[in-house]
Amino acid sequence: EVGPTMVGDEQSDPSLMSFLGATKRNMLGNHFWEYYVNDAPRIVLNKLESCGYRVVSMTGVGQTLVWCLHKE
Repeated sequence: EVGPTMVGDEQSDPSLMSFLGATKRNMLGNHFWEYYVNDAPRIVLNKLESCGYRVVSMTGVGQTLVWCLHKE
């Protein structure tokens, strides 16, 4: 997969979003905000691993991949 990668919503930790280099946006037609980065998922997952997160599960939803992470 290549970027952009969705990394959070309006309730996400601002300091973590800053660490990831995420930008907050609202897509036309959505009633919520989301954070995204232009990095590929593997880059984002490597950054999160350096912060103590680990992948618990992963699944596909249509053409979207979803990772569930847990912080040690």
